[in-house]
Amino acid sequence: MTTLANILSYICIFGGLIFWFWGTSALLTKRSVLFKLHSLSVSDTIGSISIVFGLVLLRPKELPLLILAIISLALWNTMLCYVLAYCSSSTAKKK
Repeated sequence: MTTLANILSYICIFGGLIFWFWGTSALLTKRSVLFKLHSLSVSDTIGSISIVFGLVLLRPKELPLLILAIISLALWNTMLCYVLAYCSSSTAKKK
C-alpha cells in the first residue's frame, strides 16, 4: 500500500516538474529578456525546492542534507538572477 507521505511526495515532485516546464515555456514568448529571465529563475527555484521537498518526504533520514540543498537553491538561484539582471541592464552597460 502507498502511504500518504508517498502520495504527497510524488505530487510535490510532479508539481516541481510542472514549474520547470512553465518557466521554460516563458522563453518562447515575445517579451523582454528581463521578463523571461525573471519567469525562468522564479519557476526554476520554486520547482527545484518542490522537488527537493518531495524527496524529503520520501527519504526523511536525509533531512539535513536536503534542507541544505533547499537553502542553497533559494540563495544561489536568487543571487544568480540578480547578477544576470544587473549585467543585462542598461546602467551596467554605461559603466
